[in-house]
Formats: sequence, C-alpha cells, structure tokens
Amino acid sequence: MMVVSIVVAALNREFYTIPAFVASVFGMAGIGTGLVRRYRDAASPEKREAMVTAAAAWAVVGVLGGLPFLLIAWTIQLDPFPVWANTPPMDSTTAVFLHPLDAVFESMSGFTGTGLTMAAVEENLPRALHWWRSFIEWVGGVGVIVLTVAVLRRGGGSSGSYTLYESEARSEKIHPSIVTTVREIWKIFVGLTLGSIVLFLFVGMPPWDALNHGMTGIATGGFSVHAESIGHYGSPLIEYATVPVMVAGSIAFPIHYLIVKGEIQNFYTDLQTRWVFIWFTVGSLVLTAILYANGQYATLEETFRVSLFQFVSATSNTGFGSATIGGGTEQVWSAGTTLLACLGMLTGAAAGSTVSGLKLIRVITLVKGTVWQIREVFQPDSAIRYLQLGERKLNEEQVQQEYTEATVVFVLWLAFLAIGVAVLLRVLSPTHPLEYVIFDVMSAQSNVGLDSGITGPTMPDTAKAMLIVNMWVGRLEIIPVAVLLGSTFQRLNLYR
Repeated sequence: MMVVSIVVAALNREFYTIPAFVASVFGMAGIGTGLVRRYRDAASPEKREAMVTAAAAWAVVGVLGGLPFLLIAWTIQLDPFPVWANTPPMDSTTAVFLHPLDAVFESMSGFTGTGLTMAAVEENLPRALHWWRSFIEWVGGVGVIVLTVAVLRRGGGSSGSYTLYESEARSEKIHPSIVTTVREIWKIFVGLTLGSIVLFLFVGMPPWDALNHGMTGIATGGFSVHAESIGHYGSPLIEYATVPVMVAGSIAFPIHYLIVKGEIQNFYTDLQTRWVFIWFTVGSLVLTAILYANGQYATLEETFRVSLFQFVSATSNTGFGSATIGGGTEQVWSAGTTLLACLGMLTGAAAGSTVSGLKLIRVITLVKGTVWQIREVFQPDSAIRYLQLGERKLNEEQVQQEYTEATVVFVLWLAFLAIGVAVLLRVLSPTHPLEYVIFDVMSAQSNVGLDSGITGPTMPDTAKAMLIVNMWVGRLEIIPVAVLLGSTFQRLNLYR
C-alpha cells in the first residue's frame, strides 16, 4: 500500500512526501520480515490463536499506518529538501501529525473505517495524505486480514485461512473455498468503487474529490477531502447521489454477488437486505418528523434531505456529513434527534458488508430470540419449537447458541461504550452535553465518523487514546479483543 502511495505522490508532484513513504516501507518490511522468520514454523491457527492474531494485527497495523502522517509532517517542519521537492510551508492542519498520538488516531480511524479525524481543515492536507487516508479506509472497509488471505494464499485455502477470516468478524462464503470467496469480494468491491466514482463525476464532483469520496463512500469509511464533508458542495444533487453509494456499502457481499448473477429478487427476499431498506426508510422519516417539528431547517424538502442523508450515513456507519449536528459545547441538534442517530449507529446495517455496529442480523436475533424465550413459558415441555430467521429454521439448540452469541456481543458492546463515555466525561469540559459525548463515543465504537463537535485535535490526549481503543474494539466486534486481553492476562499469570 505504501509503495502504491509513492506513485500517487509522484504523480501529484509532492516529491517531499516520497522519503516518508519509503522510510515507512522499510520499517514495515523490516518488522514483517522479522516476524515471518521468527514464526516460520508456526502451526495453522486454531480459533483462539486466530482471534489473538486478528486483534493484535489490527492494533499494530493501526499504529504503523500512522508513520506516513508523522513523517510527512516532520518533513514539512524540518524542510530538508531543495526547492524542486515542492515542500510547502507548515500548515496548522498538518502540524497536528507532528504528535505521534494524532498520527495513530488518524491511521486507526482510517483502517477501522471510522472517519473521525484530527485534521481540522482537510483541504489543507497534502494530496499524498488525502490519498493515504482514503486508501487505508478503502482497504480497511473489507478488512486487512481479508486482503492478506486473498494475496498470500494461492490454492483452495486452508482451515487456518478460514479461521483468520472468521476472526475478522466475517463468516459469509460466496464459494466453498475461502480464497476464491475473498477474491470475489474484492472484485465486487472494486466494481462498486468504480461505479461510485463515475456517479460522483456525473453529478458534478471534481475528479480528485470523486476518487477519494468514491473509495471512502463504498467502504462506509467517511473520510473526506473537505472539512465540511459532502456539505462542502452545497449541492442537493450530490447529497442525493451519495445516499445510494452508502446503501450499496451496507448490503452484504454475497447478496451483491447474487444480484450481479441476475438474482434481483434478493433485494427483498434476503432478510438483512430487506431490513436495511426498512430501517433506513423508517429512521429517516422519524428523523424528518422530529427535525421538522423542531423547525430546524427552512423547508420540508431540506429537512427530509438532511434527515435521509444523516440517518443513512449514521446507520451505514459511513460518516459523511451534510449538516452540523453539534458544536461541541454549543447545541445544534436536540437530544432526541442526536440519540436517534445513536440508535442507527448502534444497529449498523447488514453483516457481511463493510459496516460495523452490532449488525442488523444480531439485532433481529436479539428481538426474535427474546420473544421466543418468553413464549417458551407458555409452551408445554414436550413441544418441539423452531425459530424462523429469514430462510433459516433454527432448532432449540441453534437458537440458544445464536441468541447467546448476540447477547454476549451486545453486553460487551455496551460495557466498552460505557467505559468510553465515562472516560470522556472525566477528561472533557462539563459544558459538553451528555448526548453529544455519547454520540462521539458511539461514533468511534461503531466506526461511523460523524461527530458533534467534540472530537478534534484540541481534545485531551486521554480522550484521543480512549477513542482509539473504541475504534479498535468496534471494528473487531469485541470478542477477539476480549480473547486477546484474556490470553495476555493468562500469559502474565494475572488470574488468581
């Protein structure tokens, strides 16, 4: 990825950024080569080892992905190159990346597909960093380990490859072979990306903007090349055109595959896809009603457009913005509208897509499973009971297994969310509304990227570090992180 970025930097005549990428290349290659030699004879991972690998790898990649931000900022600061290198004067936006924590924050936000940023005025960043931010979000949208499996394995795949694939919160298979599955995923993803770029060009977005927004939009990442995100253009046409891009990123890859094969009925027969459209529609209309009642915007059409865009952006975990939600300590959206957007961020969209959050299938499992458990009280002990979940008919053992998994993830999700909110309330000014603090932590943990004016370069380092943890935890759906922590405590003999 860094080698490709050198080419992009050269094409944009930002020669001063090339040494930073080259240094990052050698740093990453050195670490990777050392690990390969150290663990060359390691056996294929079992489930526990795969989860530890996934959690640790995402943490390390998030940290090392911050090298280009850090080194480019220091290159501009020191200005060691002659005039032909085109080194610009230091700008306050790029200057934040002189601090390693801000560079790591930006990288983790990118790879996890979050989109929260330390760049106050994104227009002022070098194009090489625009590209790097978009590129890491684009790859992170599908998954670092999914990319690794696709690149490194040539044959039909192994149990180790599939175990690693599952550890990255994926289980869907398009083909029996996991390698051919991830290659099909990448073909679909590249096709959707190109389609998104063409759509943005068609509605009048400049080419550089279309390239970056096409990549981060279909990856449901949300990094923009403008501080005001999609709202920068002031174009209803561009805002409406962005919605189908975000929706496309919310649909599972196997459904895209079937639709490409001509099985269009999956738009409404697939349980998750059907609920993606239902939830986007209902949430947008409810948000429209509340904002219109509050007199937030001038016309009904503007209220609907903002509501549709913002709710789809929140629930698809994209994080593009078309309107201001909050000004940090200054309230713009009311508590009701802010918490409705939080609900959308919590649920997310379809499992098997590029979104995070709990995923709709887990929410459906929790709701239906709870009703199923309550009804059990009224059934005779001899009754044979099943639960219909889309096209799947689950017996009692399967219901208990899936319901337990969904419940564990939900409880751990809320626990990490509560920790994040508690930390931010402790270190931030008490003038920040509680719902805005919840919003920004939820945005980080659901890998969304919308903010209420709290997240930025001026927030305390403790808050930045906490949000980095929330982003990491949210992208891996918590369980691998819990396994990593448990294994670490066990290795350090901390259990008594």
